[in-house]
Amino acid sequence: MVVICIKITIMGLLDFLLKNKSEDIKDFLNRGAIIVDVRTPAEYSQGAITGSKNIPLQVIDSEIGHLKKLKKPIITCCASGMRSGRAADILKGYGIESINGGGWSSLKNKL
Repeated sequence: MVVICIKITIMGLLDFLLKNKSEDIKDFLNRGAIIVDVRTPAEYSQGAITGSKNIPLQVIDSEIGHLKKLKKPIITCCASGMRSGRAADILKGYGIESINGGGWSSLKNKL
């Protein structure tokens, strides 16, 4: 019985977190957000969200000036959400409003 309650609680928490993330992504898009895919160019060439910009995580620091000039929120994505989480944190550190959109294919399904 305890296991069932814990499972339901965890699933409810996941639903809550994912719903909030979807709402945040919609909010960002409504405000003209740019989608930045931080995978390598080779990964990006094998499939990506139409209109997204490919700025690999390894060089994102060198693009901060350009991204700040756009004055738009940024949704980051990658293959699984790990690199995009790091990229979102880096952007936030520079004062750029950003959110981790997670894996690009999952994000694409939310658009």
